[in-house]
Amino acid sequence: MPPDTPPADDAQFQYLTGQGRPHFAALLERFEADSATASAAGQRDIRYGEAARETFDFFAAQGTPRATMVYFHAGYWQSRDKSLFRFIAPAFTRAGVQVALVNYPLCPHVSMGDLLAATRRATLAVHRHARALPGGPLPMVAAGHSAGGHIAAELGLSDWGAHGFAIAGVLALSGVYDLAPLLGVTLNANLGLDAASARRHSPLLRVAGGAPPALFAVGGAETAAFLAQNAAMHQAWQGAGNHSQALVVAGADHFSLLDVLIDPGSALHQQALALIAQAVGDLPREIP
Repeated sequence: MPPDTPPADDAQFQYLTGQGRPHFAALLERFEADSATASAAGQRDIRYGEAARETFDFFAAQGTPRATMVYFHAGYWQSRDKSLFRFIAPAFTRAGVQVALVNYPLCPHVSMGDLLAATRRATLAVHRHARALPGGPLPMVAAGHSAGGHIAAELGLSDWGAHGFAIAGVLALSGVYDLAPLLGVTLNANLGLDAASARRHSPLLRVAGGAPPALFAVGGAETAAFLAQNAAMHQAWQGAGNHSQALVVAGADHFSLLDVLIDPGSALHQQALALIAQAVGDLPREIP
């Protein structure tokens, strides 16, 4: 970091301005082009609810499928779209993983609680969609990046027993798991969090035993706050007796981390596949 980097307690820098990079515009433009190419292989805009954004895309696995990944996009719970991240799917469908990319209602049109409720509905809808395909239901890994990393952790801590299945693994990238620091950031104008709701929707504070195995990853070039959030979530997950791995990807920033995720030669991609293999081997397809 440059010598004039603001201190670690400057939340506006740590969670917003300090995360930006000059190359993001070109990088996101490439993501969009690669996603347009990848989109031809998937089913798009499958509806799971009545709101305009309650849809998901589904990409079938190549060969015999062995797991389903439900993936939630970045955007600080208030922006972006699944269509920008379709480029992620091929790296996993080649490995026998079905991939569902989910859109969800955004703040401030909904509260954080309503947003998370929509992601749970989406997860159930993806499960039903996969269950109807040849081979039936498969272990499901909840995955996501940035806001989506937070959502993936929330889904991993949710109780799915009444619905007859379980989240088999959590792949969370560059997530914010304690929302309290966002209270002092301009992002909160749309999120509408107060101290009580920030605590209520912070998965870091609710980790308990019996959670699925997890991989928490972050770019080494991200701000100190994102590195600390990743380490704290890993420690909480592991400290509650759950299997957890933490990975700091040297040189990666908040968005270039996704290039590493889909690189078959990277440690991140290999650890993501290892997490999926663990989910497939260690957890049943259905709860009896």
